[in-house]
Amino acid sequence: MHPHESAPGAGEHPYARLTPDVVLDALASVGLWGDGRLSALGSYENRVYQAGLESPAAGHAQVVVKFYRPGRWSKAQILEEHAFAAELAAAEVPVVAPLAFEGRTLHAFEGFAFAVCPRRGGRRPELEDLDVLEWIGRFLARLHTVGAAAPFAHRPALDTSTFLREPRQWLLDHEAIAPEVRAAWSRACEEALALIERHPALAGNNGGDGIARLRLHGDCHPGNILWTPEDQPGAGPHFVDLDDARTGPAVQDLWMLLSGERAQQNRQLGALLDGYEQVRDFDRRELALIEPLRTLRLIHYSAWIARRWDDPSFPLNFPGSAAVITGRGR
Repeated sequence: MHPHESAPGAGEHPYARLTPDVVLDALASVGLWGDGRLSALGSYENRVYQAGLESPAAGHAQVVVKFYRPGRWSKAQILEEHAFAAELAAAEVPVVAPLAFEGRTLHAFEGFAFAVCPRRGGRRPELEDLDVLEWIGRFLARLHTVGAAAPFAHRPALDTSTFLREPRQWLLDHEAIAPEVRAAWSRACEEALALIERHPALAGNNGGDGIARLRLHGDCHPGNILWTPEDQPGAGPHFVDLDDARTGPAVQDLWMLLSGERAQQNRQLGALLDGYEQVRDFDRRELALIEPLRTLRLIHYSAWIARRWDDPSFPLNFPGSAAVITGRGR
């Protein structure tokens, strides 16, 4: 159990205790006094709220407070995320990093670990605009330059062990795959594993292919990039939510920005790499990892939803998943 946690009551989901009063009291515990304006932001894994303050703190009239899901990350792993964000901010890579209060970025209240960040506005980037993708590519290259400077000591790697073997076994052990598709699903996983582990970069093998593994954003989908219009200060992209920061190949932070038919994805990838390679070299051998990484994400994502099915927000937001998660929502 996370050292900041206390166990919830029997049958009670941990977040059931996270009432608005608890959120405001947690802010008060670090010297921030809410003015009553509190709104939940879109987050499934954690609970994230925007809060207005009675008086600006560190120049901010509003802050975002993130309550980490109990039991997911250790204190050392969360602090490593914060340290990475601080490194990126120091290198002027546009990320939203936690604020420090009395020298600490990670705090505890009523059994929850939480962090407070400045509020940053923005909208989803227009990824059909190739100039926007080129701009994002440049900033990803800068993020990866910082990420390559030192390794994570506590955060896990993105490989077949963490994204396929363990989640597959969890799904089978917990009978979370519908019986009528379980055998076929297991065979498909075995076939996928054999193909993916031909790539040493994803097989947990530190040698062999020479592809660099570095600290990544890890979950760089369009929802985790906020875009500031060019006519406003801080124009361009800024990155949010380093909660899934891991070690892996650089292409992991590029492929989730691709969408549409193959021709469209090729144009998007070309624009990203045009920007990326203005700042940092990109190993083109990593392009062969895109489909293996996509497959790993699908399996990991299935287990993620199944593990969280007792969280009331998951059946509500992922209703189509109930068909393959037996005993949950059926």
